[in-house]
Amino acid sequence: MKRFLLPATLLASAWFWVASAAAQEDVTTYTVSAEFTAVMGDLEDGIVNRGYVVDYRGHIGEMLKRTSVDVAGAKPLYRNAEFIQFCSAVISRRAMEADIGNIAYCPYILFGYETEEKPGDVIVGFRRLPDGEGRDDVNDLLDEIAKDAAGE
Repeated sequence: MKRFLLPATLLASAWFWVASAAAQEDVTTYTVSAEFTAVMGDLEDGIVNRGYVVDYRGHIGEMLKRTSVDVAGAKPLYRNAEFIQFCSAVISRRAMEADIGNIAYCPYILFGYETEEKPGDVIVGFRRLPDGEGRDDVNDLLDEIAKDAAGE
């Protein structure tokens, strides 16, 4: 019986550790009561004022409205929804020098949206990269920009 308890305890501990790591928040968001275009302007300014170039701005909300009938969309989801894509040569190089596979996380994306249910409340945020050398700097940068846009 004792032989069984130790491996079972170790296995349970390992499972708990893995489950805790997997439970790490994948998305970080901040909410601000403001006009959507102003918040997205602040988000873009936060990128550009740090010396980065916006590669692309995606209009997710418009696409969902435009295709709603084609996909049998039951209800409007967003009043406004966009993402902004950019990259940092310095931070990206550091991340990829730490782990060549970190190329998977470039470019970086920040998003903002305003729901039909709560107009005037704008949510800004980003997908959090897994913790680790090089990726932590990316998370810090994205968090700083998102917080600034939300006025935090």
